[in-house]
Amino acid sequence: MPSPSLTSLASEIVSCRRCPRLVAWREEVARTKRRAYRDWDYWGRPVPGFGDPGARVMVVGLAPGAHGSNRTGRQFTGDGSGDFLYPALYRAGFASQPRSISRDDGLTLTDMYITAVGRCAPPGNKPTAEELDNCQPFLERELEIVRPEIVVCLGRVAFERVKRICAAHLFGADDRRAHRAFLASMPFAHGALYDLQDAHSPAGHSPAACSPRWLLASYHPSRQNTQTGRLTVEMFDAVWETVRRLLRERE
Repeated sequence: MPSPSLTSLASEIVSCRRCPRLVAWREEVARTKRRAYRDWDYWGRPVPGFGDPGARVMVVGLAPGAHGSNRTGRQFTGDGSGDFLYPALYRAGFASQPRSISRDDGLTLTDMYITAVGRCAPPGNKPTAEELDNCQPFLERELEIVRPEIVVCLGRVAFERVKRICAAHLFGADDRRAHRAFLASMPFAHGALYDLQDAHSPAGHSPAACSPRWLLASYHPSRQNTQTGRLTVEMFDAVWETVRRLLRERE
């Protein structure tokens, strides 16, 4: 069961209307629908995270798909990205089933919590920097509540956002030079793994102040990546095998 703090945060996320462009788009999509889903009652609101509240692994994506999570109300549920993600999580032992169709399909996650840097479906799948800034406190609070050991970032945008949060925890707001050096030292690449305990913190800042120990980057499982072969099943499975290896080493 979700913790009370996660339940309260989810309610706050679902009621958010900070970004007029996103509010208008998500609600318009929910009204007009796609013909294939005309019988669906679209969610049409911000999408909270979900999963195991005691998870050691947090997965961070970009934002809901217009006819995926914006329709179903659950992260990576009902679209091509989820069709690629959940079979991999099932093979790795994190998901109870390989398909994610709706919020009431019985899917559960073990030792994993899934969320995103953006909570509303954006036009063209491209949230603005200001819109992501508005959403960032939600992700920061999820990190504080769940306190995962490993964060897997799906796509460059998610990776850069999580890096910024970690840098702020490690160095504070004052040491801009250390902040910039930290960000530059961790380039995005598929399969790139970074140990935050190896980060060089100035006096008075402990690496342990940043919730995750590890940051792991992956290409996003979008159809654009999976159908072109930029991200293959084997490449994606290797990401989750890395996660499993790190967890075994911590046991």
